[in-house]
Amino acid sequence: MSSSPRARVAWITGASSGIGRSLALKLAREGYIVGVSARRTEDLMALAAENPDRIHAFPLDITDGNAVKQVVGDIEAKLGPIDMAVFSAGSYIRETAERFDAEQLRRMVDLNLVGTGHCLEAVIAVMVARGKGRIGLVGSVSGYSGLPGGGIYGATKSAMITLAEALRPGLLEKGVVISIINPGFVKTPLTDKNDFPMPFLVTAEQAADHIEKGMEAGKFEIAFPWQMVLSLKLLRLLPYPLYFALTRKMLRKT
Repeated sequence: MSSSPRARVAWITGASSGIGRSLALKLAREGYIVGVSARRTEDLMALAAENPDRIHAFPLDITDGNAVKQVVGDIEAKLGPIDMAVFSAGSYIRETAERFDAEQLRRMVDLNLVGTGHCLEAVIAVMVARGKGRIGLVGSVSGYSGLPGGGIYGATKSAMITLAEALRPGLLEKGVVISIINPGFVKTPLTDKNDFPMPFLVTAEQAADHIEKGMEAGKFEIAFPWQMVLSLKLLRLLPYPLYFALTRKMLRKT
């Protein structure tokens, strides 16, 4: 008598709100057992309470590399081998060119980039050992090019895109698929603080739909909404004199 197949296991960071939260709920509805991590323990527990059979909280500060390895071990011991990992933990600040703050840069790099690196290191090790797995890095369309007010945030997301591009060929050779997820404006607690226009805004639930479909299909870039993606990809192709003429206009509007 054959045993029934085990449920797939997903791990999502930054799951206490926004894209990560919506993705956790969606994957749970799709039949995944989901380990969720974030620093805000109370919000994480509230999420797990919405589907206690399928969502399990593993509080975590991803800037602590040893803690990340411990959580990955705990998830695999309690839930099973991680089939899919999506790293959406991160933060955003808006800066001005005339008041550039190197400490803000350090904090943003530590969380958005190095913290994600800790998660990558731990998950790549277990997935490569098994010869399979899917990894999603949440970047941003702001990583396509430098935009006024978003230099620090955009730099971390640009680095994320480059990292995913560099890792994909080697990981595919080992059976592991890595994707870069580049959202435009998504309605989340972070973007609710913005005091400037956010064209083509999508909901966190819509973002989760895009991510789940793209990850299941093994796409490299999962980018949305298409209007924002196309606009910014065309912008980066412009010669610099025209590029800066347009970005200076953006600066004046904000």
